[in-house]
Amino acid sequence: MAKIQSLESLAQFAERQKATNRKVVLCHGTFDLLHIGHIRHLNAAKKHGDVLVVTLTADRHVKKGPGRPVFNESLRAENLAALECVDGVAVVDDVTALPAIEAIRPDVYGKGVEYAHSANDVTGNIDREAEAVRAYGGHIAFTDDITFSSSNLLNEHFSVFPPPVKAYLERLAQKYQANVVHEQLNSLKSLKVCVVGDAIIDEYVTTEILGQTGKGNIMAVKRMHAERFAGGSLAVANHLAGFANEVTLVAGLGTGEDFEPFIHSKLKPNVSAHFFHRTDVPTVVKTRFVDADVHKLFEVYAYEDHPMPSEIENEICSWLGSHLPEFDVVVVPDFGNGFISNGITQSLCAHSRFLAVNTQVNSGNRGFHSVNRYRRADFVSLNEPELRLALHNRHDSVDWVATRVADGLQARYLAVTRGTKGLMLLDRIQDNLIEVPALSFKVIDRIGAGDAFLSLAALCLGGGLESDLAAFVGSAAAAIDVQIVCNRASVESSDLYKYVTTLLK
Repeated sequence: MAKIQSLESLAQFAERQKATNRKVVLCHGTFDLLHIGHIRHLNAAKKHGDVLVVTLTADRHVKKGPGRPVFNESLRAENLAALECVDGVAVVDDVTALPAIEAIRPDVYGKGVEYAHSANDVTGNIDREAEAVRAYGGHIAFTDDITFSSSNLLNEHFSVFPPPVKAYLERLAQKYQANVVHEQLNSLKSLKVCVVGDAIIDEYVTTEILGQTGKGNIMAVKRMHAERFAGGSLAVANHLAGFANEVTLVAGLGTGEDFEPFIHSKLKPNVSAHFFHRTDVPTVVKTRFVDADVHKLFEVYAYEDHPMPSEIENEICSWLGSHLPEFDVVVVPDFGNGFISNGITQSLCAHSRFLAVNTQVNSGNRGFHSVNRYRRADFVSLNEPELRLALHNRHDSVDWVATRVADGLQARYLAVTRGTKGLMLLDRIQDNLIEVPALSFKVIDRIGAGDAFLSLAALCLGGGLESDLAAFVGSAAAAIDVQIVCNRASVESSDLYKYVTTLLK
């Protein structure tokens, strides 16, 4: 029998073994760099039964850091299958071992001693896996042997990071250990957060390129399928809801298609939404036509940026005036699509205890939408073109322009995101300029990365964490987000914890 099989075939193999009264042991992991620690763990696990099957996480679910996994799932499976102690191998298309446990129903589930205390598992999955094993009559066995860190070995010997990134992470690791970062992020859960901004429905229409038309100089494509995502302030609320227990969303919806049921289906359970309805404009829909590799061909906007009707503006301002003082952090992703009027900016500035703002420049507002519409903000996050627009300054250094913009807004912190160049964060409290290199080298889709950075950096700074840590955490969140198509998923705390742990090893 070939050792490498589908999960279904491996489950059938395990069932045949159990039918002959042989005990089946299951081990699961990434096994990116197979080392002596893995081999000893697998040998020790097999001693608890008669047959050892091993499942590994599929490539697309491995979010342990830049360039991971180093070895693809086929090579990782081949390495495991080469071990004498292993009787069968399968790849699991899930972030957890639950599908493997449910399919194989092992007598014994083998885990390393580092998982003996579930509090040490940053993903929170070990408790759910243990419950699933027990539900099928099995139990967990913890192997206690020499341990190594695959992440540490890969970081040290496989040159995953360019020298500037490696030097930055080494400096940061001298100040912050991964467990300290996790503890500080967990301390933010009690913060009450409010998100105010444009609700956007993002739509991706995947196409197959056919080529130039026969009777013109235009490109023809074949429509394959479409997918909608909850974008704009909806995406920001979902990012924050993974790290704060209580998130309130304030956004506007318009006429046309009723998107409210779709939006509620996409928002996390701990997001409380307050929608204000306008009858003079449609809900903002941004449709992007892409190829199979998510390369964008062109975009179509469905929106109107008519001035906010005074009665709706007064209603929103009244709500903000009554409720904003209750929140520890107010995050404003201002996409300039008509929801945030001048009156609303005044209410945000007047009543927010900690105000974080981004004013995004896009095709619909280019040249007319600047952060200067706010008279104050505690934290401002802009990309370089948005920053330079604020001063209409094209040539002076980025740090000089950032300082001038921060002065005008009385901002305590101002971040400038610069894509592949990373970012800089101006801390005017400590009179410090923090530079963070880009922490991801695999980019699937840049849409939403700035929102992920804004969300996590704002929460950290609003919660009183050090600015260098806030910049790092926000950058790590953005690095995870560029590996997600549009807003298909939000940055989850378990993924961020794993990413941070890998980076700091």
